[in-house]
Amino acid sequence: MKAILLAGALSCAAVSALAAPVNYTIDPDHTYPAFEADHMGGLSLWRGKFTKTTGAVVLDKEAKTGTINITVDTNSLDFGHAKMSEHAKSDPAMFDVAKYPTATYKGTLTKFVNGKPTEVQGELTLRGVTKPVTLKINSFLCKPHPMRKKEVCGADAEAVINRGDFGITYGLGAPFNFKPEVKLLISVEALADS
Repeated sequence: MKAILLAGALSCAAVSALAAPVNYTIDPDHTYPAFEADHMGGLSLWRGKFTKTTGAVVLDKEAKTGTINITVDTNSLDFGHAKMSEHAKSDPAMFDVAKYPTATYKGTLTKFVNGKPTEVQGELTLRGVTKPVTLKINSFLCKPHPMRKKEVCGADAEAVINRGDFGITYGLGAPFNFKPEVKLLISVEALADS
C-alpha cells in the first residue's frame, strides 16, 4: 500500500513539475520586429526593421498561459536606406529617438490551440503613448535547440496599428497623404533560461 501511495505522490510531483511555467530570454540575434508602411499615399510600400531587441517570455504549456515583455531600441531602426533611416529616427513627427529611445510591448499569450498560443493581447508603448495592440500569431513552435542544447521557442506574429495614434504624424495629410496604417511583422525566438 505504501508503494502505491509513494508512486502516486511521485506521479503527482512529476505532473506538477511539467506544468511549471518556463522562463525564456529573447534571442536578440534572431528577433527582428519589422513593419510595412505606405510611402506617398500608395506610391510604394516601405519596410523597416529594428535590429536591437531584448525581453522575456514566460510560458506554461499545461496551464495554457503566458506573458511576453519586449523592449525595442528605436535607434536601431533600419530601412536599408541610410538617409531615410536617419530622417525617421530624428524627425520629431516620426520616431524622435533622442526623446523616445525605446518602445515596449507587454502582453498575455491567449487562445491556445493544440497547446500553442494563437494570439497575444497586450499594450504597445511607442513615443510615450500606450495603446492596446493584439498580435495574431501565425506560427508558434518550441523544440530543442540543436546547438544551444536547451529549448527554444519561435513565433511569427502580426498586427495593424494606426501610427497617428502614437504621434507619428509625418506625411499624414496634404501634400504627401501617407496612409496611417502600419503593418507590424514580428519574428521572434527565445531560449529557455535553464
